[in-house]
Amino acid sequence: MSLFLRDATFVDGDAPRVTRGDLEVEAGPGGVLRAVDEIPAGAEVLDCGGRLVTWAFAVAHHHLYSVLARGMPAPPRTPTSFREILELVWWRLDRALDGDMILASARAGALEAALSGCTFVVDHHSSPTAVEGSLALLAQGLEEVGLGHLLCYELSDRDGPASAAAGLAESERHLRERPGLVGLHASFTVGDELLERAVGLARDQGTGLHVHLAEARSDPEHCRATHGVGPVERFARAGVLDSERSLLVHALHLEEAERERLAASPAWVVQCTESNQQNGVGSFDPAGLGERILIGTDGMHSDPLRAARASYLADCGLGRGSAAATLARLRAVDRYRALATPGDAGTNDLVVLDYAPPTPITTDNWPAHLVHGLGSRHVRTVIRQGRVLVEDGCVLGVDAEAIRAHAREQAARLWERL
Repeated sequence: MSLFLRDATFVDGDAPRVTRGDLEVEAGPGGVLRAVDEIPAGAEVLDCGGRLVTWAFAVAHHHLYSVLARGMPAPPRTPTSFREILELVWWRLDRALDGDMILASARAGALEAALSGCTFVVDHHSSPTAVEGSLALLAQGLEEVGLGHLLCYELSDRDGPASAAAGLAESERHLRERPGLVGLHASFTVGDELLERAVGLARDQGTGLHVHLAEARSDPEHCRATHGVGPVERFARAGVLDSERSLLVHALHLEEAERERLAASPAWVVQCTESNQQNGVGSFDPAGLGERILIGTDGMHSDPLRAARASYLADCGLGRGSAAATLARLRAVDRYRALATPGDAGTNDLVVLDYAPPTPITTDNWPAHLVHGLGSRHVRTVIRQGRVLVEDGCVLGVDAEAIRAHAREQAARLWERL
């Protein structure tokens, strides 16, 4: 049964066209959206009252386990390099996770995402001492809230061969049951054998890789010293770039030829501005990377609009600021989802925005409204696969306060371990 939206000001996609009228939203995976001249009698109707309606948002790269890190105790000493940030903060945290913490972080992160107008999360997970079943717990937490997902386990040699083997087994189990990706940490923690096995698993399962690329200068420096080539060439030779589902995250410290190699491949790059700024590793430069660029949060939060604005401002700092380009990257995830999760992706994931600006909204200036005006505070209604997921700031069908209370309990347990 369809949901009908009465009097919606609809903004269509990344080449925006603003129209006003009534819409039919088909229910179910892969459902479509269409304009209608008349709403049938007795239909389920949501009266938009002229409010903006556009496609719901998605996070193209997340670390949901970091939801429990907000306000966490300081590391044993102040990190002086990116490697030490990983060793003293994030690798300590992911080794301390257990199943209850993983589920709590997924539920709490999904709740925040839904309230931000987000209906789909691409996550990159790591829990070296709680590998088995970890992706099922993430899926459970996201689905309880009502979100779609594309998950992977972060494979790495940093915790030894047994941990890497467990990660491969968890990845294979998940991919037999659901769409997903094969995750890798970064070149400097992934040996040749693990890289080969990861690419082989992705090929066998008909999917792509999800990997950190050149986040800090130390990554390409290590790659050239150890393997004789940079990480882009190493991944290209291994087959990481062959899949239109592969995601290469960060991509900061690249030479011109590496940018050309990425742009010529079917793989996608993910921009994560805020974590780059927090870690002091550099700025993302889109020059030469082509049009397959997505926007992620890298675990900083679950709000795609916030990440998009940060990306736009960072581009402005490089003299490359373009509201239209930012909108295109935010919306490019719709094309990616159609490739990676074709059974899930439809045009029936929508967000209704209670946004009343002091200036007109037109087809031409919609990108400027997105980067200068819109925020998660404007999210009124979120529709997932044709069904209302969020209404008036409340996620339907879940106990939000219980989710938050459980997350606080698990965060306290995690912090004690740290």
